[in-house]
Amino acid sequence: MRRRSQRHQTGSVASERPKQRGKPSGTRYIVARTADLRPGESAKFLLPIRGTDEECFLINYRGQFHAYLNRCRHIPIAMDWIDNQFFAEEGRYLMCQTHNAYYEPDTGECIAGPAGTCGKYLYRVPLEIVDGVVYATPPDPDFAGDRDKWQP
Repeated sequence: MRRRSQRHQTGSVASERPKQRGKPSGTRYIVARTADLRPGESAKFLLPIRGTDEECFLINYRGQFHAYLNRCRHIPIAMDWIDNQFFAEEGRYLMCQTHNAYYEPDTGECIAGPAGTCGKYLYRVPLEIVDGVVYATPPDPDFAGDRDKWQP
């Protein structure tokens, strides 16, 4: 499985409105192009959340894109001890390399790991894909909880 070691910085603010239905999402940041990430690959990026740039990661899981705050739900530290390596078990799960917590890539739910972690969810970063460009929107500053409004 290939892994990309790339880091996208904030600052690429999208000015166009999404071509998807629904209410406008506010400020969006370009984080990648869909062609840049093959299934099983990830890319890290920074996103302004609560007044500070937070490290997040984008994954292509079976052709679908998902993004999460790079923070384990066991203890709030980065999940990738080895830079930009999130996938485990041949791409089937996301893993916190410090705590060996396993998460479902499409939902962010912890399914194995330290006591008290299972059933919690990674903090989801809202995404929009328009014309092959992946945009991230900072989550509401009040995001918190185990199964909050940022989950599917």
